[in-house]
Amino acid sequence: MGFKTADMPPVDPATYDDMPFMERMRVLATHWAEYGFGSPKQMHMLYVYKLIFYVLGGMAVVGLTTPGLGFTDLAGWWGEPIVYQKLMVWTILFEITGYASSSGPLAFKFKPFTGGWRYWTRRGTLRLPPWPKVVPFTRGDHRTVVDVAIYFALLATLLFLLLGPGVTTSALPGSEVGLLPQWALLTYVGLIVVMGLRDRVVFLAARSEQYVAVMFFFGIFSNHVDMILAAKIALVTVWFGAGVSKFGHHFTNVIPPMLSNTPWITSKRFKRSLYRNFPQDLRPSKVSWFLAHVCGTVVELVVPLVLLFSTNTTITWLAIIGMVMFHIFITSTFPLAVPLEWNVFYMFAAVWLFGGFPAGAGYGVGDVSSVWILAPILVAFLLFPILGNLRPDLVSFLPSMRQYAGNWASALWAFRGDEAENKLNENLTKFNENQIDQLSGAFGKEVAEIFMQKAVAWRTMHSQGRGLMSLMMRHLDKLENYRIREGEFTCTTLVGWQFGDGHLHNEQTISAVQERCRFEPGECVIVWIESQPIHRKTLDYKVIDAALGVVERGHYHIEDAVSAQPWLPDGPIPHTVTWRMAGYEPAGTTYLHPQVRSDRVKVGA
Repeated sequence: MGFKTADMPPVDPATYDDMPFMERMRVLATHWAEYGFGSPKQMHMLYVYKLIFYVLGGMAVVGLTTPGLGFTDLAGWWGEPIVYQKLMVWTILFEITGYASSSGPLAFKFKPFTGGWRYWTRRGTLRLPPWPKVVPFTRGDHRTVVDVAIYFALLATLLFLLLGPGVTTSALPGSEVGLLPQWALLTYVGLIVVMGLRDRVVFLAARSEQYVAVMFFFGIFSNHVDMILAAKIALVTVWFGAGVSKFGHHFTNVIPPMLSNTPWITSKRFKRSLYRNFPQDLRPSKVSWFLAHVCGTVVELVVPLVLLFSTNTTITWLAIIGMVMFHIFITSTFPLAVPLEWNVFYMFAAVWLFGGFPAGAGYGVGDVSSVWILAPILVAFLLFPILGNLRPDLVSFLPSMRQYAGNWASALWAFRGDEAENKLNENLTKFNENQIDQLSGAFGKEVAEIFMQKAVAWRTMHSQGRGLMSLMMRHLDKLENYRIREGEFTCTTLVGWQFGDGHLHNEQTISAVQERCRFEPGECVIVWIESQPIHRKTLDYKVIDAALGVVERGHYHIEDAVSAQPWLPDGPIPHTVTWRMAGYEPAGTTYLHPQVRSDRVKVGA
């Protein structure tokens, strides 16, 4: 890949659409294995510049707005909890405006580079309440002046916390710098909860699963030791939960396409070693398994526990260095959804919390002011990861702590022709145009279509992608008749943000889109897969026709998906149909796998 030029797949843009669709997937997946997305490296430099601003801006804000902390005396910052508090608020501000995760071209936002605040300050954009039938005053699917007002109140509260001085408090005796006002921290917590009940997109975009509980405990505890322990346990829960989420087959399939897309890894020999037998067999190799589960899973399970319980200074600092290096590596890969600021903050937090407030100096778990305080802390940080792994249909994969583990709810959208896809632009209140239109303005329609379908090929390199494409083969009369889009990229133009959570573009979102676009039956078809529960070997799916609603439900075995090639040369993987809408028949019945027996279909209304 060049600095200013993209690496194009070996296809002729003029005749690309004449190729059979699954042949296109083979070519694009094979090209991804060696070149990744193929974007020019100057695209990555945009994120480097943004990170530099994030780091220097955060330091400037802390140094210039916090009396008692000299901007030129960084050593004096050591051991002051307000530094951690303010940099956490700075990070949240980056996230909730849309300038951190899910921003820029690596999140398929080209013009402009962000959605975020452009959607959440605009009335009429889509709003996704989590429980509209249960929680009063949350019904509806469009943003109102009330939602905009709550969002601005959130921004104002964050700016107050960021720019205001600390207050001296008995919770931190002997400090002239003090802590952030507890009432203001609790104000933010209350506002983001209200916002989340009105629109879960903003709640998740603020990365509330990472920060809200920490801010809550900083707001209610009267002892800074308890506050620090809550922050430590929050970090350990995120790391350990991520390690647990990597159990099974999914994460091994994440590593090869992720490293193939890493800009500083240029060795084709190494990239090919990530696959069993490039280019014939693109399933993960033993090298990928080692990188995934020894360098990934083991590190995230063991090192955080060492940090939490170690009272040995040398061992603690070795563990801190290990976690910092771990996050440096993740950041350097520029993973899709680009949670770069989050990774940098966690590097800082590992050093600041475990190095500045070590367990051997009175900040260990046993130093909590009351053993009963541990109960709400553990409930706050363990409830959703446990529930989310057992019932992923009830909890977003973000509070489930399954970030980038490969086990995520996923979807593909299929539009019957360009006219059907363009209905999103014509009938929805949104800021970003469809990605195909953003790309077409810069590269032309033919090249733009290749890059759009390369995102689908990327999905097929993951375990869910093969299940999704198998469903497409069964439910579309002909793949070539449709524009098949990666669900995440469709989602980001609909609601302004995405981070791998398929719950943001499930039937609730589809129903809101259908109310505005009025697709005809068969004009917009979505295949949707739920995350795999930790105790089951199957994944549930549903097929949604925008005009008809859910038309089929069922499940498939993960082993069938991971044993197949991304381009499914042996046809679709087996699916067990458990329910089908009365009168509905899949359009692509010629693709039906012989193992999907008709007597296993339960027909219902």
